[in-house]
Amino acid sequence: MSTSIEKAKASKVKVAFFDFSSCEGCQIELTNLGEEVFTGLLQHLEFVEFREVMTETAKGPIDIAFIEGAFTREADRKRLEDIRARSKTVISFGACASTGGITALKNHMSDYSQCVYGVNSGAPHLASQKSEPISAAIKVDYAIHGCPMDKDEFVYIVSHLLHGKEPVIPNHPVCVECKMRETVCRYSYGHHCMGLVARAGCGAPCPADGIPCEACRGFIEHPNEESLTKVMNERGRMTSERAKNKSRMFTATLRGDAK
Repeated sequence: MSTSIEKAKASKVKVAFFDFSSCEGCQIELTNLGEEVFTGLLQHLEFVEFREVMTETAKGPIDIAFIEGAFTREADRKRLEDIRARSKTVISFGACASTGGITALKNHMSDYSQCVYGVNSGAPHLASQKSEPISAAIKVDYAIHGCPMDKDEFVYIVSHLLHGKEPVIPNHPVCVECKMRETVCRYSYGHHCMGLVARAGCGAPCPADGIPCEACRGFIEHPNEESLTKVMNERGRMTSERAKNKSRMFTATLRGDAK
């Protein structure tokens, strides 16, 4: 997979960005990379579709497709399958695409449409299904986690693919990165924090700034959710129900109690 991308370097690697149910904040974050980084990338990449910065669209083959946003409508499946068929590598881009993100909170509500849209809830363009990651509809090769996605991780993954190397996506908890930064645990202050089971890779900036980790990068594999809820309840000073609901913020599709 990565080898085929490397071979494409004889000409520039064709890259396209697509968006589904999201705020498109991850694409905006990419435009904030800075001129030095962006100019360097453009020496190797040809952006053939990127709605935030260009009007052109791509109809032919793509080397790397970045997909932002959750899969929330069956009507979008055909478009996703077309992107997959035309792309050598597909990367889910940000929390919504990688785990379902905040939009997946509706999976735990039976009346979310009425709650959010009121009298307009029956409008055809508002019809949607359970929010799921893009991988629920098509095969995804890599995931760039976070809300928004981490700019350094984007550069890291693209750089590895261009050099024919396999990027390593972290699968250890944020607590490890807090230890490395010598950050005082938020629980020592009587706060809640999800770093115990949250996927690392961000550098743990939030706890270092006094902000509890909300697991915007999703959970590590096989997280101990029962233990997380217990700790948030006993040491984070939350009721058990509040702790359970709080831990769904970015990981609603990873919880097994959706309606």
